[in-house]
Amino acid sequence: MIVSVQAVIAASILSLLVLLSNGAARGVEKTVTYDGRSLIINGRREIFFSGSIHYPRSVPEMWPEILQKAKQGGLNVIQTYVFWNIHEPVEGQLNFKGNYDLVKFIKMIDETGMYVTLRIGPFIEAEWNFGGFPYWLKEKPDIEFRSYNQTFMNYMEKYSKMIIDMMKQEKLFAPQGGPIILAQIENEYNSVQGVYKDRDKGKKYVQWAAKMAVGLGAGVPWVMCKQKDAPDPVIDVCNGRHCGDTYTGPNKPHKPFLWTENWTAQYRVFGDPPSQRSAEDLAYGVARFFSKNGTLTNYYMYHGGTNFGRTTSTFVTTRYYDEAPLDEYGLQREPKWGHLRDLHSALKLCKKALFRGRAGVEQLGSGTEARLYEEPGTKICAAFLSNNHTKGSATVTFRGQEYLLPPYSISILPDCKTVVYNTQRVVSQHNSRNFIKSTVANKNLKWEMSTEKIPVMGDLKGFAKTPRELYSFLKDRSDYAWFVTSMEVNKNDLPMKKKITPVLQVSSLGHAMVAFVNGNYSGTAHGSNVAKGFVFREPVGLKAGKNSIALLCMTLGLPNAGGYMERKYAGVESVSILGMNTGTLDLTKNGWSNQVGVNGELNEVFTQEGSQNVKWTPAKNGISVTWYKAYFDSPEGKDPVILAMGSMAKGMMWVNGKCLGRYWVSYLSALGEPTQSQYHIPRAWIKPKDNLLVIFEETGGKPWDIEIQLVNRDTICSLISALHPAHVKSWQRHDAKIQAVADDMNPIAQLSCPKKKVVTNVEFAAFGNPYGVCGDFEYGNCTAHDSKQIVEQYCLGKSRCQIPLSASKVETYGGLCSGITKTLAVQMNCGRKT
Repeated sequence: MIVSVQAVIAASILSLLVLLSNGAARGVEKTVTYDGRSLIINGRREIFFSGSIHYPRSVPEMWPEILQKAKQGGLNVIQTYVFWNIHEPVEGQLNFKGNYDLVKFIKMIDETGMYVTLRIGPFIEAEWNFGGFPYWLKEKPDIEFRSYNQTFMNYMEKYSKMIIDMMKQEKLFAPQGGPIILAQIENEYNSVQGVYKDRDKGKKYVQWAAKMAVGLGAGVPWVMCKQKDAPDPVIDVCNGRHCGDTYTGPNKPHKPFLWTENWTAQYRVFGDPPSQRSAEDLAYGVARFFSKNGTLTNYYMYHGGTNFGRTTSTFVTTRYYDEAPLDEYGLQREPKWGHLRDLHSALKLCKKALFRGRAGVEQLGSGTEARLYEEPGTKICAAFLSNNHTKGSATVTFRGQEYLLPPYSISILPDCKTVVYNTQRVVSQHNSRNFIKSTVANKNLKWEMSTEKIPVMGDLKGFAKTPRELYSFLKDRSDYAWFVTSMEVNKNDLPMKKKITPVLQVSSLGHAMVAFVNGNYSGTAHGSNVAKGFVFREPVGLKAGKNSIALLCMTLGLPNAGGYMERKYAGVESVSILGMNTGTLDLTKNGWSNQVGVNGELNEVFTQEGSQNVKWTPAKNGISVTWYKAYFDSPEGKDPVILAMGSMAKGMMWVNGKCLGRYWVSYLSALGEPTQSQYHIPRAWIKPKDNLLVIFEETGGKPWDIEIQLVNRDTICSLISALHPAHVKSWQRHDAKIQAVADDMNPIAQLSCPKKKVVTNVEFAAFGNPYGVCGDFEYGNCTAHDSKQIVEQYCLGKSRCQIPLSASKVETYGGLCSGITKTLAVQMNCGRKT
């Protein structure tokens, strides 16, 4: 696409005028109201493209670049939850430091020129530990979460007031000149409301929560998501994948159509296969929603980030929504990021018609329709041509002109004539992610180990008749709890035949466990996100005399959803020995000593100071409940850093005393692969030299095969055909007209290398009928022989390039090339200029 100088100047002036007039300038007081059509800021209607980015799921050093990429992607709003349990982990002790600095995060959004939606909860779900509630809240007498329960409501109101007052004190609400234009109370309560039918406690709680929130005086509208009975003036809004079709609209005609969670993929739990949602499906959903009165969509997530430490809810992976437009490391996932950016540009071209036009629908045929907004007596008009068939293309006639609609797609016509975007035709570039072993960081990686002592009865201070319930025993201080008992066995109690061995059986309500008999590893078992409980059965070696049984029981986060969350529990139900001559031996009430945490955790051996308090020896493979440590230097370059843990099993990781989170590589999905094997190490946590890396392995792994790797998306691609429209930036609106501003309005492959890198080589190039995806292209039966040479001429050594589809005359080849839809597929690598 070659754009004229005059067009660039005009676009710059237009952008400046929009910036000055849309009320987004910092420090300017803004009134925020709404009606049945949209939110209204300072008397002006606006369409909003929002993205969820959660401040504790990345680090402050990453925030500026992530937010800038969000804005470049066409967003004008950032949505975040507020996480009560990280801000008040101990009652009355507040923490808003580091990546918990909510105020700093919001001010940074403001500096970037975007608005904020603040979802204060206090219940947030979010695949976050205990749904955001601090554990201490559970222990308040007679409390019942998310119900018309006076104790709960008192704490909820106190917390909510604290957050709103903090925002007001920092002047962060729009009427004060800040960026916050919307606030949310509660979260998806309709899904559990029916549980609280007794004395209408659910309904009364909703009424109370709405009234309480509005009474806090934020000065901006409040929303409740998926809450059909949201009381006025609170707006009920939609969550889901396709709110354009599943959402019937707000409960009152004076409320706007808002979409607070448009799921960009799906969060993953350990044991899950990969989660996918295509850029095309996302774009279709958004275009559909805006064609049916929608004016705000929020991508959940736009950047998922990392669940550091022990912050996840049950079984959720450390990586969060990696399939979002910005991946876990903040890198642009293409084509999702670019295709949505182009969609936002196309919808902005429709804005005048969307707000001034009269809505209408024309049926164009079976499964096809036109949704249009047209202002009577003017030329202001925008149309959305939809083909809802999932398999076949459709040719439709709209206002005397034919349009080809790919399967399951929407074409956007900002003037009811010109197609500037189709949700199925991806014009933006693609990319592929690479993991490269760091030369520097792995150079002197020497592993040492320190194994936990398997406790016996006299080693632990705590005692109870039975193994304790895990949630109430651990109180969210650790994942680990030791339970130890002993028993005397007479020689005659043991099986006489060598082939018969006693079996240890443990029935547990979750989540995982490692068992030891007489200090020897006996095995491990675990539940799943679907069924938390499990039964452990393994043969064990008992001896005549005293025998010790030690169970290392584990939680993997607290629950984050459902009714009566405060009543849920986990842990051992029963313990028995099967196969004894005297029959089954029930040890459940045998008397158990106990301890919260493992010794290395209590002694903080993951810190430099704590690591000096234990003896370390050269590391060996396959040892259970063992700490491993090594030192590494900062990896070369500036690319994100990860820990490749494919050789380990299950445990936790620390770098320089900061917890990277849980790893669980031994839990395979149905595809035979671990759900997650790479774990993010933020560059901000890495020193130039001598970084302490500590691993706690529960069941046994191979630390010598752990690698520190660099992550990039330096493989860039394009796949366009003669049926693709020109890039949306080829068009601009002038009054009611959509005008071309590019010299070449034909399909063009546009590619750009990340971070000042240049194209170093062309891996694949084909004019003809190639097929496949980025990283896995294949030649068809028609390929121009000079394809690679042409692409190299346009791109080699450049940071960005444009390749016209017309650069090669495939049509002249005849034979197999006749009658094809001309297509160009390109795959290139980027690197530093040498």
